[in-house]
Amino acid sequence: MINLTDSAVTAIKGAMSSSTHSPGGLRVAIEAGGCNGFKYKMGLAEEPKPDETVIEYAGLKVFVDNNSREYLIGTTIDFVLAPESPGFTFHNPNATANCSCGKSFR
Repeated sequence: MINLTDSAVTAIKGAMSSSTHSPGGLRVAIEAGGCNGFKYKMGLAEEPKPDETVIEYAGLKVFVDNNSREYLIGTTIDFVLAPESPGFTFHNPNATANCSCGKSFR
């Protein structure tokens, strides 16, 4: 369903280990907004919500809510250390249009 690059896994595990609470995984969701209609939402979470699917990836748990799941099928999350825009990027084969920032899609 969702793929994570080695760079993304390293960045997420680093964030989890330096967190002040005890995150159990990464929550990834889609919400209305951004310049193309939808935007990605991502953050550490202690445990999955009842309406979330748990995906195990490289020793990491990823929580995806049922409404977001169909939009995220086949998506690859990467972490890029580019000087102009370091951070997470999303490569979503379901998107028909993407914002130049890579954080919003249609």
